[in-house]
Amino acid sequence: MREKPTSFSIKNWSEDDRPREKLLQKGRNVLSDAELIAILIGSGSRDESAVALSQRILASVENNLSELGKLSVKQLMQFKGIGEAKAITIAAALELGRRRRAEEALERKKITSSTSAYELLQPIIGDLPHEEFWIVYLNNANKVIQMMQLSKGGITGTLVDVRLALKYALELGAIAIILAHNHPSGSLKPSLSDKQLTQKLRLGAESLDIKVLDHLIVAEKGYFSFADENLL
Repeated sequence: MREKPTSFSIKNWSEDDRPREKLLQKGRNVLSDAELIAILIGSGSRDESAVALSQRILASVENNLSELGKLSVKQLMQFKGIGEAKAITIAAALELGRRRRAEEALERKKITSSTSAYELLQPIIGDLPHEEFWIVYLNNANKVIQMMQLSKGGITGTLVDVRLALKYALELGAIAIILAHNHPSGSLKPSLSDKQLTQKLRLGAESLDIKVLDHLIVAEKGYFSFADENLL
């Protein structure tokens, strides 16, 4: 009689190796990244367990969850044992993590420095493959009233409507604003158009008694502050 192939479904593992049971018994903090991803995908293939498959996926991005979050569904499906449903589950979970990080940053509502502004904005635009321009609207205590995406562009740039930016500021009763956009290339050097736009917004805002506190160029691992570099 032909022997059935070994199943690597989590329910057939020894109790010590089951990440779901481990999470229930010992808490989620003790699980490795691979074990958490294994819970998401539920099972591996005939040749490897869900944890081993998860370890292989993580190894492809040097065990960096931020880099893993950049992989598309199609890229995740290139791994043997990852079908469309599992790829979508991984992508959705990582997107939730990104949004949670953004919300946690938003809770620190008072902007006290360029660093605190960067911590607020990096989870939102720091690792995007295209350029986006955002404005943070503040009250007179430098507390965030609202954050808004003003425009979304391509890899090399985005158009910004200055009148629209200031219209929102008046509607929200903002006293100050912080400008921000990302550079998908990772470069933190401001372009001539970045400088020109900053001055255009600064002058327009000043005529309405609204102060431009800073303009940040945001990348995944750093930022450039116009205020810190005395370019405002």
